[in-house]
Amino acid sequence: MMSSSFNRCTKNARRAGSSTILSGCYALGSALFACALAGSFSLAVHAQQSRTAKDGVYADGQAKRGQAIYKDRCASCHGETLGGALAPPLAGDEFIGDWGNQPLSDLVDKIKNTMPGDDPGKLTRPQVADIVAYILQAGKFPVGTAELSADEAVLKQIVLPGSQAPSSRPQGTVAGAQTPSFPPAGNLAQVMRGILFPSANVIFDAQVVDPGAPKKPASSSASDSLSVRFSDVYTGWALVDYAAVALAESAPLMLTPGRRCENGKPVPVERADWVKFTQELADAGKAAYKASQSRNQDAVIEVSNQVAESCLNCHRAYRDGRGGNAARCVPRE
Repeated sequence: MMSSSFNRCTKNARRAGSSTILSGCYALGSALFACALAGSFSLAVHAQQSRTAKDGVYADGQAKRGQAIYKDRCASCHGETLGGALAPPLAGDEFIGDWGNQPLSDLVDKIKNTMPGDDPGKLTRPQVADIVAYILQAGKFPVGTAELSADEAVLKQIVLPGSQAPSSRPQGTVAGAQTPSFPPAGNLAQVMRGILFPSANVIFDAQVVDPGAPKKPASSSASDSLSVRFSDVYTGWALVDYAAVALAESAPLMLTPGRRCENGKPVPVERADWVKFTQELADAGKAAYKASQSRNQDAVIEVSNQVAESCLNCHRAYRDGRGGNAARCVPRE
């Protein structure tokens, strides 16, 4: 849970209708508190996870209902046999690779909040539970006597087992194949300003602008620049999704060998603290994506503190040290 002062800060910003987010709002949550909270939550969840999908957690009649809903709302994208088509498969090794070792609540929430892709949020939780029952049946998980509950707390206690077989996904290059190298095209400041900074601010902006609110009609004219005309191609929750993925995927660019900082100094990719800060940013991006997938503004507000902390931890050590911005690659001693 966020600190009360952080909540007050963001609520006041909402009431003010301001789109400028003050950095003070972001840093109020304690990193140690967040880590302790995450750890206690993890322990509590694992203590409750006493069942798996192998324990017969759904009923045959429920799976039949789910099959009918699936054919009507899901099959056009995920395939008639759940093998994937326009959208990923919901059965087989790839599906287990994506969702194995996670509680069924995660899968139910994903379907409930974001599916069907062209009309999300219209399925009820009981309908989604029926669909998941059908997915389990198609995955050869045993039938039970009781129906799969749609209750969040119950679903958190049931884990979808992971695959015991080696993953079919490519883990590296084929022997003898040449892997192209991609030397850095820009310095670290350019990467941050072009990718990390705008992506983080999309997430911060969700504190005061509800991504799920109806979109206001945009005015356009022949004189609009391309950046203006295409700035709203992706809007709402999709924009937050993509910004979070951009953070997670681009954070490792901070570790590209040979990249230099704005002041010409080499990026200290060999330092343990720099690697740690990079990992924190990637983790924050993943957490932001999970929060965005919940389609809950408060969840994104909460995780935005983690995003801000991951940035500030690095800034305090490298950007705000000796000489301020001019020494952004000199660690603060």
